[in-house]
Amino acid sequence: MSGVEQKNQGEARIEVLLVGMNGDLRGKQIPLSAEKKVWEGSVRLPTSTQSLDIWGDDNDDITGLSLTIGDPDGCCIPDRRSLAPMPWAPEGSVQVLSTMHELNGRPSFMDPRAILARVLGRYAERGLTPVVATELEFYVVENDFRETGRPRPPRALTYRDEPNGFQLYDMSVVDALQDYLDTLRSWAKAMGLPADATTAEFGPGQFEVNLLHRADALAAADECLYLKRVAEQAAKRHGLKSTCMAKPYGEHAGSGLHVHASIIDAKGNNILDAKGGNPVLLKSITAGMLNTMRDAQLIFAPFANSYRRFQPGSFAPVDIDWGFGHRGTAIRIPDKDGPGARIEHRVAGADANPYLLLTAILGGMLLGLEQTLDPGPATEPGQPAPGNRRLTHDFLTAVEDFAASSFIEDVFGERYQKLYGDTKRKEAITYLRTVSDFDYRTYLTRI
Repeated sequence: MSGVEQKNQGEARIEVLLVGMNGDLRGKQIPLSAEKKVWEGSVRLPTSTQSLDIWGDDNDDITGLSLTIGDPDGCCIPDRRSLAPMPWAPEGSVQVLSTMHELNGRPSFMDPRAILARVLGRYAERGLTPVVATELEFYVVENDFRETGRPRPPRALTYRDEPNGFQLYDMSVVDALQDYLDTLRSWAKAMGLPADATTAEFGPGQFEVNLLHRADALAAADECLYLKRVAEQAAKRHGLKSTCMAKPYGEHAGSGLHVHASIIDAKGNNILDAKGGNPVLLKSITAGMLNTMRDAQLIFAPFANSYRRFQPGSFAPVDIDWGFGHRGTAIRIPDKDGPGARIEHRVAGADANPYLLLTAILGGMLLGLEQTLDPGPATEPGQPAPGNRRLTHDFLTAVEDFAASSFIEDVFGERYQKLYGDTKRKEAITYLRTVSDFDYRTYLTRI
């Protein structure tokens, strides 16, 4: 009996989900028979739930947002548009994403969905709508990582327990994990996710799933987060583990989260169309993203592991540059003419929080709408990037760039800039203080 056909035992439930700082899901399980209180907005959690770091610590000593102020409750206001079944749970079970509101009715400054909604409001004031699509890469690994302390590719893809070459677009790899991929796609369809192409990527057990363009960036972020959850739950069903770590293997490709974006006006016209509309606007919004890329790199690469992905000679960009159809650049323009004119933002890792990611990208694009900016010359294939602007390879440097940025303050708000920056600074310093096995193996034996 396949994973999709198995009966799920237990009582049907509704899961009320909040998105945390790190793109993690927290919330409550409520019997479906009591779902009325969900729609009444009666489900509460402490507002500090969305200040938790990667270890689940509220860091009250540095944020003052938990016990210092009595750890007050907030209301989890569900977004009915995100209501979706949970095919892995007892029949009839559903999930819904919610936005944290303070008891006075205002959206919490810490809620990633509210932060993105606020930026989208700035587009709406101009009569504009961003259209976005995400492309998520992730690895599937054996489920014994808790015992071994490290990931291993699925056995079906190894020879004598070692990866058997690269697997880019290799249909035999897809065939080997077809049961898992069938479950993933079946569950994604049941949830209404607009999943399009699924491909095998470079690394052993690495896949990419594309979601179709949406003229609703908040829904697109919801769907990206749900896709991560589906990939994880389907892997469990097949005795595997999915991971969105940016760089789970040192010797294999990292996983990215690429974003395609365009902008339409009230009549549905793509205003980035260089041929049928404004011939300079596409370049101007590209410049806006490039000019804010270092400030926002902490959003695109939110963890210490994220910075292992930025390596010369890989498909992860290291230069702050752009190009036409060039997959080695930070901003790629696949099409500049016609209704399909758009940018592809290629910096973020799969570990990025999709709401904060879209906020940073769309915030940068806003600068190009408000001013006429020049991105400089395009990077040509086989040529080095013009200029000397580079992304950082250092986690702590990214923290300090984020914390000092007036752009971040404007787009994310002063309070969230401080919360996120202070929390990530603690994480970066903890990472720097941790002496690794590499240090001992390389230096202890020689120095």
